[in-house]
Parts: sequence; C-alpha cells; structure tokens
Amino acid sequence: MSAVLKGACIVGQSGGPTSVINSSLYGVVKTAIDNPNITHVLGAEYGIKGVLNDRLFDMDQEDPAELEKLLYTPSSALGSCRYKMKDPDVDDTDYKRIHEIFQKYDVRYFFYNGGNDSMDTCNKISKYMQKVGYECRVMGVPKTIDNDLFGTDHCPGYASAAKYIATSIMEVYHDARVYDTGMICIVEIMGRHAGWLAAAASIASAYGHGPDLVYLPELPFDMESFLEKVEKIYKERKYCMVAVSEGLQFADGTFVSEASTSATDGFGHAQLGGLATKLAAVVGEKTGAKVRGIELSLLQRCGAHLASATDINESFRSGEAAVLNAVNGITDKMVGYERRYENGKYVCDIKLFDLSDVANTEKKFPMEWINETGDGIRKEYLDYVMPLIQGEPATPRKDSLPVYANLRKVLFSK
Repeated sequence: MSAVLKGACIVGQSGGPTSVINSSLYGVVKTAIDNPNITHVLGAEYGIKGVLNDRLFDMDQEDPAELEKLLYTPSSALGSCRYKMKDPDVDDTDYKRIHEIFQKYDVRYFFYNGGNDSMDTCNKISKYMQKVGYECRVMGVPKTIDNDLFGTDHCPGYASAAKYIATSIMEVYHDARVYDTGMICIVEIMGRHAGWLAAAASIASAYGHGPDLVYLPELPFDMESFLEKVEKIYKERKYCMVAVSEGLQFADGTFVSEASTSATDGFGHAQLGGLATKLAAVVGEKTGAKVRGIELSLLQRCGAHLASATDINESFRSGEAAVLNAVNGITDKMVGYERRYENGKYVCDIKLFDLSDVANTEKKFPMEWINETGDGIRKEYLDYVMPLIQGEPATPRKDSLPVYANLRKVLFSK
C-alpha cells in the first residue's frame, strides 16, 4: 500500500445516536476537508444504506460555521440505520454494490461511526475491499452510550449519557420526597447486556441524592430478593429509589422486561422497555406503597444540554484521528482511547484497535466493581467515570434556546 493515496472519502453514521456523535462527524469532516489527499468529502444518508442507494451528500458545500455547530448538536446529522450486512461468502450483493459506488466516485477512504454492529459492518467492508484488491483505507470511529466496545478505555457518548443519568437521578430524588406519604421510585436505564449506564446512577448516590439499590444485567436478577430489600428500605425510611438496567435477566436468561419479545431491531436484538412499569406494579402489590416507574428512554442519549465537554472534545479527536491515521497509510482499525495520569491528572490518548477484534465483541461492566450483595457499585467505578463527565458544553444559544446545526445536505454529483 502506497503512503500517499488520493481520492474521495465517505463518512457514515450507524446505530443509535448519542448527544456527541456529531462531534465525531465534525472531526472527520473538518479534518478531511482540510487534507489535500482527500478530493471530496461525502456524507452517507442513513449510514451504509446511503452508499447502497447512492445517496451521498457533498459535505464540501456545507457552510463551515454550520458544520462547527455539529460539536453541540445531538443525534445523527446524516441519518442512521440498523442494517445488518450478510457474510460476503454467503451473499456478496451488497459488497459488490459498495465496490461499484466506491469506484464510481473514486472513494479511497471510508469512515464509519457507530457501535458494535457498525464495527462489524466496517470490518466486513474492509476485508472485502482487500479481497477484491481495491485500495481503500477503512477506519471505524467509535460511538455508543453503552460503553461496551472492546479494547477502548471508554466510548464517545458514554460520558455525556452518564452525566445526564446522574443529574436526572439527583433531580428525581428530590422530587420523589416532596410529600409525607412516602414513595418508591424505580428508574429504568438503557443497557441490553452491559450495565455501564445503570452504574452511572451511583454517581448521584455518591453525592447523597441517588438510588438505594442499583441492578445491572451482569448478574442474574432475583425478584424475591429484590422485593425483600425494597420493602425493608421503604419501611425504615418511607422512601426508596432503585435504578435498574433495561436488560435485567432472570437466572434462566429471559429478560425481566415484559416488552422483551415485542419486537426486534434490524440486527435481531430484542427491543427492551417497560421494565420500570412492570417492577413498579409488582412492588406496589407487594408493599401497598405508592410506586412510580420512570423510563429515561431516548432522553439519556440525546440530552446535549447536559453533555460532558470532555466527551465532546474527545469525540472530535476520535474523528480527527481516523482521518489522520488513514491518510498516513493505516487501515482496518478502530480509533479508541487509552487513559493515563500525568501528575495525578487524567489524560486521554488515542489508541488503534483491529476491527476484527472489535466487531461484535461486548465489553461488560467489571464484576469487581459491583458490591458483594449485587445491588450497588463500588468506588472504583467513580474513580473511573468522574474524569469523563467533566466540563460544560459551550452550546451557541438564541433566546436562551440551543442553536443546532442545519445542514444543506446537497446530493453529490460527479
């Protein structure tokens, strides 16, 4: 592979959005526009579907000032998808089409911004292009509030979601204690198989305004034990708050959530939800107390007003690093983070990981960070997460409301 490779690039976003995914997009787009080896910067509409459907936006025609607002704009500005590509040895139809589009526009760089399944897509495309002998440097740009990507210390988007969860929990804590009649409050937090997000509720507890109990999917859920603990706390204090991960499972592997089999996403994963409502009904029947179930739902991944400035800056760097490494001859990698401490201060370094290692590998919450009784989080997690949630977003505002990016999205024509 030659050191200098000139051609167009495509960047796409995939999977569930975050409050900072567009910061990573801006890192890719700005760095690519500024690089002389990249002739055109194209944005794929709705992820890989935009490539397959030849729907590519000409990012060079966007107003630079508007692009900069991506740093503080939540969700996926180019549009996202959940599209699972088949193994090329089984069906290579999609890969042939992608190859055709790459040739049509002389695409020599491909950047895909997403989580586990997106890295799988990125890996498959990379390996296929190598197999057919088409020179294209492929880089994965990480994204997931679930914080479950292999290798990297943490994932872009997680810190902001964690900060949102901790802040919301602290606010709900106070609201749930305004009456003298007592209340049990159950807060449902995202996380199918990894409990990183639910663990963030413990940040609020560390500051005196959080849940009494926290349950993660890394441990099997015992309904009887759960009810005994909730009832005991309620009788002693008149109030009880519980944070639960949406992916809680019984010992036999079935989801506690009543909605677990209602639908699946494009990758065949169960669409979870309704756990807080179900548990609230069970707890109410058991205790006779007033019980409220709260599902944070999409708010925890789009709450840009509570984003971490550290997360924003690191997300931009991940996109920037993907481009810089690619033009320097690197391919078939995902950009990740490695932490170190310098004079006691947190420092985040860029580290590259093989796409083959990252694809479809979930990083679980460390078992040693869960307390002995399985219903709380140890201090080691706080030491890990606190540097990540620091800083406030410098979001531009008008009439006290946030101003978000409004892209022109001009379709590219050669």
